[in-house]
Amino acid sequence: MLFMIFVVIAIVATFINLYMYKAGKDYTLAMAMGLSLTALTLCAEYRLLSVWVEGEDWAAIMDVVPGMERAVWFLTIVSILLNIAPILLERKGKK
Repeated sequence: MLFMIFVVIAIVATFINLYMYKAGKDYTLAMAMGLSLTALTLCAEYRLLSVWVEGEDWAAIMDVVPGMERAVWFLTIVSILLNIAPILLERKGKK
Protein backbone atom coordinates (compact mmCIF):
# COMPACT_ATOMS: atom_id res chain seq x y z
CA MET A 1 0.00 0.00 0.00
CA LEU A 2 2.82 2.40 0.84
CA PHE A 3 4.34 2.05 -2.61
CA MET A 4 1.03 3.12 -4.18
CA ILE A 5 1.12 6.35 -2.18
CA PHE A 6 4.69 7.01 -3.33
CA VAL A 7 3.71 6.25 -6.95
CA VAL A 8 0.89 8.78 -6.93
CA ILE A 9 2.99 11.49 -5.28
CA ALA A 10 5.92 10.80 -7.64
CA ILE A 11 3.64 11.17 -10.67
CA VAL A 12 2.22 14.43 -9.32
CA ALA A 13 5.73 15.76 -8.61
CA THR A 14 6.83 14.84 -12.13
CA PHE A 15 3.90 16.69 -13.69
CA ILE A 16 4.60 19.70 -11.45
CA ASN A 17 8.21 19.56 -12.63
CA LEU A 18 7.13 19.62 -16.29
CA TYR A 19 4.53 22.34 -15.66
CA MET A 20 7.02 24.56 -13.85
CA TYR A 21 9.51 24.18 -16.69
CA LYS A 22 6.83 25.06 -19.24
CA ALA A 23 5.83 28.09 -17.13
CA GLY A 24 9.46 29.26 -16.98
CA LYS A 25 9.75 28.83 -13.23
CA ASP A 26 12.43 27.08 -11.18
CA TYR A 27 11.67 23.38 -11.50
CA THR A 28 14.67 21.92 -9.68
CA LEU A 29 12.88 21.17 -6.40
CA ALA A 30 10.02 19.42 -8.22
CA MET A 31 12.55 17.47 -10.26
CA ALA A 32 14.39 16.38 -7.12
CA MET A 33 11.09 15.42 -5.49
CA GLY A 34 10.02 13.38 -8.52
CA LEU A 35 13.30 11.47 -8.63
CA SER A 36 13.42 11.01 -4.85
CA LEU A 37 9.86 9.72 -4.73
CA THR A 38 10.67 7.32 -7.55
CA ALA A 39 13.50 5.95 -5.42
CA LEU A 40 11.20 5.69 -2.39
CA THR A 41 8.66 3.85 -4.56
CA LEU A 42 11.31 1.29 -5.44
CA CYS A 43 12.24 0.90 -1.76
CA ALA A 44 8.59 0.43 -0.79
CA GLU A 45 8.14 -2.16 -3.55
CA TYR A 46 11.21 -4.01 -2.28
CA ARG A 47 9.75 -3.86 1.23
CA LEU A 48 6.53 -5.45 -0.01
CA LEU A 49 8.54 -8.23 -1.59
CA SER A 50 10.48 -8.79 1.65
CA VAL A 51 7.18 -9.10 3.56
CA TRP A 52 6.12 -11.82 1.15
CA VAL A 53 9.45 -13.61 1.59
CA GLU A 54 9.22 -13.40 5.39
CA GLY A 55 5.67 -14.77 5.22
CA GLU A 56 6.82 -17.44 2.78
CA ASP A 57 4.09 -16.40 0.36
CA TRP A 58 5.75 -18.03 -2.63
CA ALA A 59 2.57 -17.96 -4.70
CA ALA A 60 2.41 -14.15 -4.46
CA ILE A 61 6.07 -13.88 -5.34
CA MET A 62 5.74 -16.18 -8.35
CA ASP A 63 2.60 -14.45 -9.59
CA VAL A 64 3.59 -10.82 -9.11
CA VAL A 65 7.36 -10.45 -9.29
CA PRO A 66 8.01 -11.44 -12.94
CA GLY A 67 5.49 -8.94 -14.29
CA MET A 68 6.35 -6.26 -11.77
CA GLU A 69 10.04 -6.52 -12.60
CA ARG A 70 9.44 -5.42 -16.18
CA ALA A 71 6.97 -2.73 -15.10
CA VAL A 72 9.33 -1.34 -12.45
CA TRP A 73 12.20 -1.10 -14.95
CA PHE A 74 10.01 0.59 -17.57
CA LEU A 75 8.33 3.04 -15.19
CA THR A 76 11.59 3.95 -13.47
CA ILE A 77 13.23 4.74 -16.82
CA VAL A 78 10.19 6.81 -17.87
CA SER A 79 10.27 8.69 -14.56
CA ILE A 80 13.96 9.48 -14.91
CA LEU A 81 13.55 10.67 -18.51
CA LEU A 82 10.51 12.82 -17.72
CA ASN A 83 12.16 14.39 -14.70
CA ILE A 84 15.39 15.25 -16.52
CA ALA A 85 13.62 16.35 -19.71
CA PRO A 86 13.65 20.05 -18.68
CA ILE A 87 17.42 19.94 -18.23
CA LEU A 88 17.89 18.29 -21.61
CA LEU A 89 15.52 20.78 -23.26
CA GLU A 90 17.37 23.73 -21.70
CA ARG A 91 20.71 22.43 -22.94
CA LYS A 92 19.27 21.91 -26.42
CA GLY A 93 17.86 25.45 -26.38
CA LYS A 94 21.21 27.00 -25.46
CA LYS A 95 22.99 25.51 -28.48
